[in-house]
Amino acid sequence: MAAHIATAMKPKNNNSNSNNNSNCCSNGYRSDVSNGSDNNSPSPPPSPPKPRLTPSLSQCRRRLRSKTKSFVRRENLGSGLNFRRNLRYLLLLPLLYISGLLMCVGPFSGFWGYASVPGSVYRSYENFQRLWDDIRFDNSSALQLSSVWKYKRRVKVQKPCPNSTARNHFSMYRTSILESSGSSGYLIVDANGGLNQQRSAICNAVAVAGLLNAILVIPRFELNSVWRDPSQFRDIYDEEHFINNLKGYVNVVRELPEALMERYDQNISNIPNFRVQAWATVNYYLGVVLPILRDQGVIRIAPFANRLTMNVPSHIQLLRCITNYKALKLSPPISSLAEKLVSRMIERSSMTGGKYVSIHLRFEQDMVAFSCCVYDGGEAEKLKMDSFREQEWKGKFKRKDRVIVPALNRIKGKCPLTPVEVGLMLRGMGFDNNTSIYIASGKIYQAEKHLAPLLEMFPLLYTKESLATPDELAPFEGGNFPLFLMGHRRFLFNGHSKTIKPDKRKLVVLLQDMDISWKAFKDEMEVMLAESDRKGMMVPRVKKFNRKTSIYTYPLPECACLQSSNNSTFRLTEGANVLNSHHESTR
Repeated sequence: MAAHIATAMKPKNNNSNSNNNSNCCSNGYRSDVSNGSDNNSPSPPPSPPKPRLTPSLSQCRRRLRSKTKSFVRRENLGSGLNFRRNLRYLLLLPLLYISGLLMCVGPFSGFWGYASVPGSVYRSYENFQRLWDDIRFDNSSALQLSSVWKYKRRVKVQKPCPNSTARNHFSMYRTSILESSGSSGYLIVDANGGLNQQRSAICNAVAVAGLLNAILVIPRFELNSVWRDPSQFRDIYDEEHFINNLKGYVNVVRELPEALMERYDQNISNIPNFRVQAWATVNYYLGVVLPILRDQGVIRIAPFANRLTMNVPSHIQLLRCITNYKALKLSPPISSLAEKLVSRMIERSSMTGGKYVSIHLRFEQDMVAFSCCVYDGGEAEKLKMDSFREQEWKGKFKRKDRVIVPALNRIKGKCPLTPVEVGLMLRGMGFDNNTSIYIASGKIYQAEKHLAPLLEMFPLLYTKESLATPDELAPFEGGNFPLFLMGHRRFLFNGHSKTIKPDKRKLVVLLQDMDISWKAFKDEMEVMLAESDRKGMMVPRVKKFNRKTSIYTYPLPECACLQSSNNSTFRLTEGANVLNSHHESTR
């Protein structure tokens, strides 16, 4: 094809100009010899035209341009062909990779006879039984809870602290940016999801209210389909404390004025719902939401989880910090019970100086079902999980575009760790059987079966049910929000989360290895603990409008100014916190 294009672009020979061009010399310029008619000698017969050996200057230029275009076209064509060829490879390689995984770990693996991919099969309980004799006699290198965390960092606080000038900044912001010192209207949000999403929605609602200069109505909680908890804001948080701590930043009211309620027949649900895109930017709120708010005087946004980007101006980011670490205080009944649980755990941890390990064990039935992971329950468990998924999520897992490969989920570290896996990890890291363990969790899936090996490894195992009486627990339903707790630990302990966040991709490979020795496993776990310690004190680099991590999980450096005036929502000890990563945010 390239040769064809070059031929087509070759300049044509113009014979009509042959007479004129016969007086041109080889260099393309006209000769000085004259053909005057006054010459008396007879004219010689005309010579036949000689073949043109050298073109004129204009033809040289045209030919040069033609060749250049031809070369460029050949180059472009060649690069285009290479790009298409490379593109085919780029598209083909992922397909081959996925096909290979499906063949190795999918439903066809048995048919093709492939060996399972390391980490794709749950064999943790078998490994526990095989290693148990080595585990129970190994208390020689007991890890002291007081010396778990070795990395330390002095956090640099911004000067001047934004908290000291924030109120003045907001008054200037209202007059210069919003061109108004008065309110833009009332903001109503419906916080959906579990406690994680609800808390982030509250913090984001305060930030949006500050951004729009709106009056915030106490957020409402939607009924969660899984937890089925009808609790509202006042049941979980102290309303009065919330309102008072935000004075001067954002005005908060418990309900709309009567005039507005009459307009909507005394029913907030009659206010038209405005849907905001996920992770909406500051410009979106100022350009799209603010005009509607000013026009109507009130706006309702539902759902509101993850409806504000992490990249916001510093004075708006500070509102998130103030809300999360000062304004949101647990309600008195919950605070009172929490104090009792902590005090009782400290009493039962006398052998470790009052320190203990708290495990966020996300192994409830809904988490096991949502993960689509396969454990050791066989066909009966599979049928039970299929039925539960259909009941709770109505066809979400049967869509044609959804491919579920449980073994692949496990390899990628997306399966909740079982109690025996957490126990093996902690014993491998050096925590001995004198370590007190508190399990922060809802109802464990098949608790009697799955907690038994963990109890063998750690006899001092406690739950809220073992620490509190049925009457004390009666008013409350189980739930947890570990990502916020990890962030709160970073806030309290100078940026260190003091949290063990397992490398589950590595862990599942080790736990499937039926030839690994207890010593080799311990060596790997000590490395994992050191890595978790190192990462636990990392503070992300944050530039203007360039935050890529959640401020609720990584509160520093923006929230560092509030540490000196800390009014903590939680009472946390300096022991160890184990976070079992989960999928709640994907619902």
